[in-house]
Amino acid sequence: MATFSVIKKSQLEGTLRLDAEYYQPEYLEVRKKLAKSPSLSNISNKITDFGAYSQMNFVKYANSGVRFLRNQDVGEFFIQDDDPVFISQETYGRLSLKLEEYDIVMSRVGTLGNAAVIFKDKLPASANQNLAQVKPNRKKINPLYLAVFLSSRLGHAQFDWLATGNVQPWLNLSQINSIKVFVPSIDIQSSIAQLAIQTLVAYKGSKIFYTQAENLLLKELGLKDFKEEDELFSIIKLSDVKSAQRMDAEYFQSKYEKLISEIKNQNGKLLGDLVSVKKGIEIGAEEYQDEGRLFIRVSSLSKNGLIGKDQRYLNEKLYQKLKKDFEPKIGEILLTKDATPGIAYVLKEPVEGIISGGILRLKLKGEIEPEYLALCINSIIGQWQAERDAGGSIIAHWKPEQIKNLMIPILPELTQQKIADLVKKSHETRKKAEELLYQAKHKVEQLIDSQK
Repeated sequence: MATFSVIKKSQLEGTLRLDAEYYQPEYLEVRKKLAKSPSLSNISNKITDFGAYSQMNFVKYANSGVRFLRNQDVGEFFIQDDDPVFISQETYGRLSLKLEEYDIVMSRVGTLGNAAVIFKDKLPASANQNLAQVKPNRKKINPLYLAVFLSSRLGHAQFDWLATGNVQPWLNLSQINSIKVFVPSIDIQSSIAQLAIQTLVAYKGSKIFYTQAENLLLKELGLKDFKEEDELFSIIKLSDVKSAQRMDAEYFQSKYEKLISEIKNQNGKLLGDLVSVKKGIEIGAEEYQDEGRLFIRVSSLSKNGLIGKDQRYLNEKLYQKLKKDFEPKIGEILLTKDATPGIAYVLKEPVEGIISGGILRLKLKGEIEPEYLALCINSIIGQWQAERDAGGSIIAHWKPEQIKNLMIPILPELTQQKIADLVKKSHETRKKAEELLYQAKHKVEQLIDSQK
């Protein structure tokens, strides 16, 4: 059924926008509810971006040092730590903008609307030009409440209608300044902030459990303190070159040889002997819809599960046609093979959706803990092998034949179980964090919806 909005000419002149998306009924309703609320600029001491300086030649990534944030590092309320990058202390000293405790960083290019609070444990830190820095006036607004509001439906709706650009939507600083923020009493803000703090505690607990599982795995393999050594050359047999059908130096780095040797010492087996492998399907972008059945792409998957942002959907007819062969089942491991190869996740709940061609379904053949196997793939055990096999291309592609030859250490069953239990606790605690954040956002939305 078609939907439409009737807009006065004076409203068009005031916004300088003529596109229908800007005047969707749901957006008009949000604007109406927030009409009397202050703008973000009215409750902030400063709103700025990190400018082109953050992409200057002297900004080089380092193995450790000062955290340097990018779009993908900013989640809902949290700074993500899955793939952190750093800059040296010297580089940090040359940057004019630096983050401080209780600043909020917002994504303003591509995937819009994520807003995360900076806590002391992330400092010192800076960021690139794709993020905005908001310094809330703490006499007017609780930073934790503000981050929850920006992550709520009311915040996201504003990001969506303010965004400009087609291929890659973005927000400029004047648009960010104009975002309306509902400001309840300090007591109500504090109660929502408390839910946010509980969310943070659960999120950190999830990371601790996962780190414990990974450390136990590497300890059992004798890789806990394994360090890469810079070696100027390696001596390789011609038979190895023929077997690998590769002769580039990156493939024959000594770290890979040492890793495989340690895995073989632990009764290592090929992944193809442990699982059956089934590839997803590619469909044309013309089949994408704004709603319907989920189309699970590489960007939809993380080691912690499916990502709710920037999803694509299929119509019911196409879904029904493909579901028999391409819908994943509970207990299977979803594994990315393209773009960011080597992300593995054990599916825990039913999904009504189809996996793309960049993802494989791994179905266990025998007695191996699925969470243990997924952790092996997500750790340096799998990541280094994926890096070795898929390296050398602008867009990485990990071939199914290579994936089947992935070496997996087979630790004693009891050890596998201990590791798997820690991973399960990590996922359960993370789910609790997501539920607490949902409660906080829902409470904000209820407050606004109840306003007359």
